[in-house]
Amino acid sequence: MTAPEYQTIIDQLEGSVAIEHGKAIIKDRATLRKNAHKLAEISALEKGALQGWARYLTRLIALEVGLVPASIHDLYMARGRGEIPPTFTVPAMNLRALSFDAARAVFRTALSMNAGAFIFEIARSEIGYTDQRPSEYATSVLAAGIVEGYEGPVFIQGDHFQISAKKYAADPDKEYNAVESLIQEAISAGFYNIDVDTSTLVDISKADLVEQQRLNTKLSASLTKYIRTLEPAGVTISIGGEIGEVGGKNSTEEELRVYMDEYKKELQTLGDAVGISKISIQTGTTHGGVVLPDGTIAQVSVDFDTLKRLSQVARLEYGLAGAVQHGASTLPEDAFGKFVENEACEVHLATNFQNMLFERLPEALRKEMYAYLDANYASERKEGMTDEQFYYKTRKNVIGPFKAQIWNLPASFKEEIGNAWQAQFTKLFRLLGVADTRKYVEQTVKAPKIQPNIKDYLGELVSEEDVRDLAD
Repeated sequence: MTAPEYQTIIDQLEGSVAIEHGKAIIKDRATLRKNAHKLAEISALEKGALQGWARYLTRLIALEVGLVPASIHDLYMARGRGEIPPTFTVPAMNLRALSFDAARAVFRTALSMNAGAFIFEIARSEIGYTDQRPSEYATSVLAAGIVEGYEGPVFIQGDHFQISAKKYAADPDKEYNAVESLIQEAISAGFYNIDVDTSTLVDISKADLVEQQRLNTKLSASLTKYIRTLEPAGVTISIGGEIGEVGGKNSTEEELRVYMDEYKKELQTLGDAVGISKISIQTGTTHGGVVLPDGTIAQVSVDFDTLKRLSQVARLEYGLAGAVQHGASTLPEDAFGKFVENEACEVHLATNFQNMLFERLPEALRKEMYAYLDANYASERKEGMTDEQFYYKTRKNVIGPFKAQIWNLPASFKEEIGNAWQAQFTKLFRLLGVADTRKYVEQTVKAPKIQPNIKDYLGELVSEEDVRDLAD
């Protein structure tokens, strides 16, 4: 390899790594760990070939040190068969800002608690407003694991790879193809867990449940089949389905049965591919929580009875891992143990990690961000909305435009927020019962080392898209 960008990165790593015949050779592990943060920084802040090489080399290095992008499918199927007890709920964490530093905190927590069942994820909407394509997100996660010395399967997930109802109504083929393209991009980057979300197309105006779910089940099956055609050898990608849009009415047992039965029929007509491993339901939460006029979050009542019943139906009757809970990160702490008690297989966490960052940002930077929101998002200020409500609801949109400023915050700030995140992850891991789950991962997950293709990292950049109507 003689590309100048390649040599620049090798120099940044102080010669601790070399690439020979498409494989990383680790010459000095300690020096590599000391410098691996540079891979994530180049990936996030640079452009073009230098950025692509950093992402490609991170993937090669990760495989060599034992960090292997993997699917959680087999663990979930083992849970569905009763071979793994439903005594823990897998945290799926959306790391929107300072993803590298946040992932480091996750890995430190996992190492301290012998945890293996945890997921890093990013939604289609978040990819847009945080300016993190799948390959950048995966690089931040893998570089963090290299620095912290983590080894084992790493579960990276596409969350809410969602069909926009508005765009689908205007041009169905274009919107469907956009989701297919994102899926292909994500799998190439090492996302071997994909949550397909066509629940936006559920039509509750129809009296019949089968008709309500018709488009949802049809497109869920179609995207499942598409994902199966892209799987690397030896990988069965974990796919999630969704029966009702988060923030809408609570899901019912009848809806779950209709979705699963019709989804399976649709899948059979396409060639009977391997189906989903889990199912997302609505139990009373909303993404980001409901913001009160003073900026605090309203308490919500989660329907845990529904969560437990639907988890049991999904597991005992359909062989899935169980039900997935969305929009949970702003719930009170005493709720998290209840997810385990009520047998949720997975819980999605995002907004509170973002809140912790904003609470600690330097005041001058936060004011600059809020001025940006005033100038660019004034149309989202609803009548009667207070400043606190407006900034809370819209501030996620500054993460992409201010990515460089956030990345370049002082090391002391990153240490502070990293420690705060680690304390929060430790608390969540304990409450969700994922301490000592490494044994279940080792028992069920066989993760082949899939070699990346340099062409996936040096190809054309993907254009931005409007994601304002999509869920996080």
